Amino acid sequence: MARALVLARRGLYTTDPNPRVGCVLVRDGNIVGEGWHEQAGEPHAEIHALRVAGSEAQGATAYVTLEPCSHYGRTGPCALALRDAGVTRVVVAMVDPNPQVAGQGIALLEQAGIKVMVGLLEEDAEKLNPGFISRMRRGRPFVRLKMAMSLDGRTAMGSGESQWITGPEARTQVQRLRARSSAILSGVESIIMDDSRLTLRAEQLKLDEAERILRRQPLRVILDTRLRLPLAAACLQEPGETLVVTVPDHDPEKRRRLENAGAQVLVLGAGEDGRISLPALLHWLAKNRQINELLLETGATLAGAMLNAKLVDEMQLFVAPTLLGGDARPLFALPGLALMADQQRLMIHDMRAVGRDWRIIATPEPTSATDDTKVP
Repeated sequence: MARALVLARRGLYTTDPNPRVGCVLVRDGNIVGEGWHEQAGEPHAEIHALRVAGSEAQGATAYVTLEPCSHYGRTGPCALALRDAGVTRVVVAMVDPNPQVAGQGIALLEQAGIKVMVGLLEEDAEKLNPGFISRMRRGRPFVRLKMAMSLDGRTAMGSGESQWITGPEARTQVQRLRARSSAILSGVESIIMDDSRLTLRAEQLKLDEAERILRRQPLRVILDTRLRLPLAAACLQEPGETLVVTVPDHDPEKRRRLENAGAQVLVLGAGEDGRISLPALLHWLAKNRQINELLLETGATLAGAMLNAKLVDEMQLFVAPTLLGGDARPLFALPGLALMADQQRLMIHDMRAVGRDWRIIATPEPTSATDDTKVP
């Protein structure tokens, strides 16, 4: 199963919106076939492994990181393929959270007389697909917040100048975060300030499979309640889609000009404060665009709003060994924190050097507050 997990990780950047899955076939103590899901629309991991094994799949044990599918989509049911190949035992790391499968693949195998074991290295398997699991179980993407800051917690000079706080190694890591994400979310103010392209760039990705990865650009999502996105914005000139999200009270002429410039415009209902409803946006992205992992790259205001709404699942903070001073821009805008009891505590899971910078991976500390991110 450990080998199957290693194989599954090879699809980290290419399977979206499908999960990353690996499969190993073992017979008489020897690996006779292995495979992984390489790209959405192509054969699943089990099919690749069966093709390698050929007739040696007869009587073999299959180790699969996710329950074999039982339904017909762009490919046929893998559970039936394992049955027809003569596999006699299947070890599954985790049950598929997709309601179309959710135990049905296991049931199909058992009905065919195949022994099934579930739960081996389950936690490791779940870590491979946080976005797919979140979309299936919560009806919203897994949100990963990326920010770069100085040692004194600043993201840009008071003028807005911010390029570059961190070094090239950190920027390569950011490209990899983009590559594994279904979409990148930002606020229009950040786009106006930096004219960000929000794209994958080959010169910074530095991976052997970069050419294959670059075939898919993440969806660019920009929150813009007053439709202020410049028509000449760099993100509108790049390959891929740019989705501008606004509220009902907008200027039809501005919308027409943006659409003519290549943007798609989505009108969502506003919250009580007149701003875009962030939970509604995440649910829409999951349901209508199959967004698994959402990378939040933005300024202090939207980052703070997402944190306050308890919509951030993971934070990756890149810290540069530099000081920008008290007049520089802060990392988060978190109004209302007046007492130490109000502080938002984090759990740090990893901290390591990336070139001259440091990367901190953290998650918000769980609270007893009601989770309003569930499907309404």
